Amino acid sequence: MGNINFGEDIRPLSELKVKKASVVKFQKFPALKHSLHNQRKLFTSFLPYKKKYAFFLFVSIILLPLTLLAQTGKDSLHSLEPINSYILKEIGAQAPLMSKDIERPVSPASLTKILTCTMAIESGRLEQDVLITQESTIVEPSKAGFKAGERIKLHDLVKAAMVNSSNDAAFAIAIYLSGNVDSFVSAMNTKAKMIGMKNSRFTNPAGFDKGIYAGNISTAGDLLRLTEYAVKNPVFNEIARLDKAVFTEETTHRVYSLKTHNKLLDKYPYAVGIKTGYTTKAGGCLIARAVKNNKDLLLVMLNAKTDRWHVAADMFDMAFFANKPDPAWIVTASHSDSDRADTVSPVKAFRRKHTISKIALRSNRHNRMALSRSSHKTKRTLLLSNAGRKTRKHDLAFSKQFRKNKKKITLSLKPVTNDQAYRNLAT
Repeated sequence: MGNINFGEDIRPLSELKVKKASVVKFQKFPALKHSLHNQRKLFTSFLPYKKKYAFFLFVSIILLPLTLLAQTGKDSLHSLEPINSYILKEIGAQAPLMSKDIERPVSPASLTKILTCTMAIESGRLEQDVLITQESTIVEPSKAGFKAGERIKLHDLVKAAMVNSSNDAAFAIAIYLSGNVDSFVSAMNTKAKMIGMKNSRFTNPAGFDKGIYAGNISTAGDLLRLTEYAVKNPVFNEIARLDKAVFTEETTHRVYSLKTHNKLLDKYPYAVGIKTGYTTKAGGCLIARAVKNNKDLLLVMLNAKTDRWHVAADMFDMAFFANKPDPAWIVTASHSDSDRADTVSPVKAFRRKHTISKIALRSNRHNRMALSRSSHKTKRTLLLSNAGRKTRKHDLAFSKQFRKNKKKITLSLKPVTNDQAYRNLAT
């Protein structure tokens, strides 16, 4: 059993690396032996053409994904976008700069409060005191933390609802203006139709969208119409741009200090308000306004599954610097947001520059000493040394200015009392 006969192919058993047990198996199964012979013959005939086939296979692997990518159109691009619907438009213009599914009904979350506050402003009763009822205090957060029996001016309730998105303030407005929530909701829907919001239906003044308040819906197009209507009122514009609402209860003189949820005010220098919103059903929502070089832009963004602040800033930048922004960048922006650091505040930016300045100072001092040791008497060393001293003088002045600014910022921060800390926790 030194050799095995596979037709014309006769080789020693050691070269085939087949065990004796395998020989018995092949003798018992001639069909298997014939199959292996055919496979070997096919492989042998393939060898002269292997380079050509390998090249063809390589080209196919490279070109097939590119071909599939080239066949993707706008629909597939939009399906990847992380925002369900949006519209970007210059105030007063007829056509939008960017838009997607602007008539798609979705939950607007707290963007509903824009209509609630607009109706309160137009009521002409902003300076009147509003009695806070028990019904308005038992709503879900966000809340200002009002207590039943307190008296708050209607103007301050509007600020609480717009700036801090306080749901108790929105319900207090509704009950005060119409006597009960149902009557106010009916008035809301009437007002919405008058504005031209044909695809909207509101069930409550705050923007809840579950349980008894299910069905609170609107569209990006309708919310743009609402906002364009609201910004015609100077009182609304004054409140919409605030980053903090501070007011006093009329009876106990309790001070309320409520901060905005709109991070775009800190991240984008041209932002001027207006309103944020969020529920688990609606996702991240935003209506933002930005003004630059006499160009006034409004952006409505609904159900954003990405960093809405960075995306909004990029959308505004593209609109300010280009006539017709390309929506394709949204996909790229959403993927890069996870790796992108938050936009730093002016104080952090100043500290970062100061740190870089100190590193440059140490580098200049090290280079100056090395050059001085190598050629202490040369003119080139003298010039570099003088330049280094000037750099150091400039950096020390920069450091001194930084310490002054830091001291001012520290002195401007007021200590938070226990009462204030409790209210912040409640909201």
